[in-house]
Amino acid sequence: MFHPASRIFMEMTKAVKFDLLVIGGGSGGIACARKAAEFGARVALVENSNIGGTCVNVGCVPKKVTFNCASHLEYLKHMKDYGISAELKSIDFKSFKLKRDAYVQKLNDIYLSNLQKSGVELIKGLGKFVSKSAIDVNGKKYTADHIVIATGGYPFVPEVPGAELGITSDGFFELESVPKSILISGAGYIAVELCGILKALGSDVYLAVRHDKVLRTFDNMISDVITEEIENSGIHILKNSTISTIEKVGDNLKVSFDNKKNPIEVEKVLWAVGRRPNIDLNLKKANVAIDETGHIKVDAYQNTSQEGIYALGDVCGKWLLTPVAIAVGRKLAASLFSNEPDPLEYSNIPSVVFSHPPSATVGLSEDEAVKTYGKENVKIYKSVFTPMYYAVTEEKKKCHMKLVCCGAEEKVIGLHMVGPSCDEILQGFAVAIKMGATKKNFDACVAIHPTSAEELVTMR
Repeated sequence: MFHPASRIFMEMTKAVKFDLLVIGGGSGGIACARKAAEFGARVALVENSNIGGTCVNVGCVPKKVTFNCASHLEYLKHMKDYGISAELKSIDFKSFKLKRDAYVQKLNDIYLSNLQKSGVELIKGLGKFVSKSAIDVNGKKYTADHIVIATGGYPFVPEVPGAELGITSDGFFELESVPKSILISGAGYIAVELCGILKALGSDVYLAVRHDKVLRTFDNMISDVITEEIENSGIHILKNSTISTIEKVGDNLKVSFDNKKNPIEVEKVLWAVGRRPNIDLNLKKANVAIDETGHIKVDAYQNTSQEGIYALGDVCGKWLLTPVAIAVGRKLAASLFSNEPDPLEYSNIPSVVFSHPPSATVGLSEDEAVKTYGKENVKIYKSVFTPMYYAVTEEKKKCHMKLVCCGAEEKVIGLHMVGPSCDEILQGFAVAIKMGATKKNFDACVAIHPTSAEELVTMR
């Protein structure tokens, strides 16, 4: 006969069973969990930090709010050209940060409420595998027929002396004031976005890039134009430069480079040199394979190397975009619980860089199109013009647009833009390209005048 205390211990150590366990409470994990619950599955979501993941807490959302703040300052310098008398007295960044943080908290609460409404059980803690069908969270065991890994990633910091003295994009959102001077290391979209924001907010900004351009994985037009815009804005681009050491010197940081350039002193250093997947999950216990970059290997249906375990989002290393993770999460849930296997089609995914001005792209770059279809089968249409916003301003900035077309029917296989409002223009045209629109279809659409968007249907 069991002693009562033994029975209590057994109940405490007995594994709790679910139909689906999702590890990671970011946008993709939440989308998968809620969709599965809609199909009647018993679902639990495991999250060790604030709900909403990178996007809501230290990514897309607070970044765009800060971009909007910076944009107000950029508009301010044009007001006199429009006959408006206005001047900047001060920037109360601390007050702005409080409002931004409150908005993020509001979204956290909405996510939590939505999970509750969907019947998804939230388990707070760090989940790690103990077998192919079970995880441990805070000493308690949970099992499921299906386990989804949606743990996202984190900012990478290189191993150089003094690297810990710098901050990452996570640390950017903790700043209580705008630094007087800052050096950002990186050439990708995070580095480009943050350098533009900080410059508009009044920082003296240095941007250290390993090569001679930013956004080098984008179409050459976007890479060339944004590099030029950054230089023209007064940001100091340190080309072909890699940080070798960082030292504390009084209240500043002394940064040295491996190309013999003179060291510089700044108040802050920000690392934006890439992200790494969160895979500290005891994956070996579950026989889940990773690739040479540390990302989890998955097939088109998000299956890992272990049956019953799946992965989605940034941890897989493909298209690190919130809407992609959400779409994949929902499709995976439908595949598991409604027998509707429908893998995401990764072609023609639109994306925007909130640079200054914004960049927008969908489909193949010019170089990719030529490599895929041959130069003789690719035709490029370009337009460079001054948006009407600058009609009465002393400062004149150009908007750049490019269509990449293929074959005799001139199917539009790529669209790339740099300029004001390009971030909002892209979505509708991305739908057209996804549907297989041709240049003739674009030409047949009546233009909306006067707008920048009309250039895309009037190119000749």
